[in-house]
Amino acid sequence: MMTPQATATENIELELLLQAMYLQYGYDFREYSRAHIKRRVLYRLSQSGFHSISELQDKILHDPVFFEALLRDLSINVTEMFRNPDFYKSIRKQVIPLLKTYPFLKIWHAGCSTGEEVYSFAIMLKEEGLYERSQIYATDFNPDVIQIAKAGVYPIRHIKEYTSNYQQAGGTCSFSEYYRASNNSVIFDQDLKKQIVFAAHNLVSDGVFAEINMIICRNVLIYFNRDLQNRVLNLFNESLVNGGYIGLGSKETIQFSPIASKYKTIDSKEKLFKKKVE
Repeated sequence: MMTPQATATENIELELLLQAMYLQYGYDFREYSRAHIKRRVLYRLSQSGFHSISELQDKILHDPVFFEALLRDLSINVTEMFRNPDFYKSIRKQVIPLLKTYPFLKIWHAGCSTGEEVYSFAIMLKEEGLYERSQIYATDFNPDVIQIAKAGVYPIRHIKEYTSNYQQAGGTCSFSEYYRASNNSVIFDQDLKKQIVFAAHNLVSDGVFAEINMIICRNVLIYFNRDLQNRVLNLFNESLVNGGYIGLGSKETIQFSPIASKYKTIDSKEKLFKKKVE
């Protein structure tokens, strides 16, 4: 067990590491939840053979390849097709009818990770007759996961779970119509990519997306401290048209944030919010 003094020293080392990463590489994790960051940094430390975060910092500053390994550790990549199916069912019922009245849609998946939820949304739009008049922007700060998302190739071992999620989410076709199996992988239909733009975007430091009709950012804000959460929510607010929608993760909310008064709750359980028309 670490002594209080050792823990305090380790916390100081962690702060210096985050500052060093920002100054050297421009990635800013200084306002992320310390519990998450520390857990991931200590994991990398245990895998590296170093004895302290200070030793890890020296390696990171002088070895960009090693930094990329830590960046992958810090990236939030917990995702699946039609994750939390009731979220998609609620969108079909509460949001899609209004979206059908628009001539063209812009949808932003912020923090898209490896892309499973982006393709899920594309499938839903296709089944609702909206895909061809939609533009989906799928963004993440991690270039490695963006490449995985672009490829649309996933392990076949997950397909049974994904199929069940799809059915529970209100899917209207056979899920197997959207992919083909190849060895131990499934490759999603290239047609699903036609209206998707995959791009690097850092919620901490990059700017707005203009005239967006719906923003999906699920289970990302929970890794930020309160100030950063509020800044990102303000970024979303500035990017969203009046009457647009925001979908968040199950433990996230707009309530209690500075933009709360600008929104009404569409589904409190599934965390769907609509920007009021001013």
